[in-house]
Amino acid sequence: MQPVRDRSAACPEAGQPDTRLDLGRILEARERISRVFRDTPQFDCPALGDVLGCDVVIKLETANPIRCFKGRGTEVVMARLAESGDPKLAVCASAGNLGQALAYSGGARGIGVTVVAATSANAAKIDRIRRLGAAVELVEGDIEDARRRARAIAAGDDALLVEDSENLDTCEGAGTIGLELVEEGDRIDTILLALGGGALATGVGHVLKCLSPATEVVCIQPGGAPAMALSWRARSVVTTDSTDTIADGVAGRFPIAAVLQDLLAVADHVPLVEEASIKAGMRLLHRHAGLVVEPSAALGVAAILEDPSRYRGKRVVTVICGSNVLPEAFSTWTGD
Repeated sequence: MQPVRDRSAACPEAGQPDTRLDLGRILEARERISRVFRDTPQFDCPALGDVLGCDVVIKLETANPIRCFKGRGTEVVMARLAESGDPKLAVCASAGNLGQALAYSGGARGIGVTVVAATSANAAKIDRIRRLGAAVELVEGDIEDARRRARAIAAGDDALLVEDSENLDTCEGAGTIGLELVEEGDRIDTILLALGGGALATGVGHVLKCLSPATEVVCIQPGGAPAMALSWRARSVVTTDSTDTIADGVAGRFPIAAVLQDLLAVADHVPLVEEASIKAGMRLLHRHAGLVVEPSAALGVAAILEDPSRYRGKRVVTVICGSNVLPEAFSTWTGD
């Protein structure tokens, strides 16, 4: 299929889901994203499909300098900031992947970046953020405490606050993944998306609802970090006191109301999965697809393992969203 270029032809106004996102802006966003993050591999994986009982298509978002999908969004954020004529500082809170992405995109444009992370964050991710040239500030607590500190820094230093998912650029940058999947031209019965703050889920979900409305959009959270899933089910924001999951990349406690409304418009199913299934998903991706992935990237396979009849015989895309995992942790969790 030819690349989608004409928003009006591809997705008439009546066909757009009721979200903050817009297909025209997503098409424009693609042009702002460095080629190192675009046109990522997508391929059928029969060996994994045979084990799971469905046709599995892998969309691999880890073959880039930061090993995750978030560079798509930060490229859009920082390109627009650079074009504004006032390329001031940017600051974000991150468990690791967003911070790496913002540091990379800022460094490429000469924009200073500060990343706030919890002291419990993945040490390897924090080291890479520093190596990419960003300043790092560590705070006690979790990602929500880091977000509070990032907001304070942004206010005090007149810096751009980049809030993953709340900032539309992060969602619409992620949405370019959906464009690439649709342009492949093959049928997609179901797409499986890791659900954390919601940028990946709402961005890709919006595009699929526009361009492939028959596709079921499934967004998965770990049972140990269920705030967004519980909010989706309640149709209003539900917060949690703590998180307990190895999937640190999706472990938030306070969903953003505007992002939840977007999710309600695009998600068909939002399951919670067990830690054992996440580990099994990581192991299967390693053994049958040759991929070393972080826990968040295995949520899609975990969902199939826990509800195989839902996916049996279907053509299912799982987006492999990150591979930033310590080797010793990977071995412990998977036994490989």
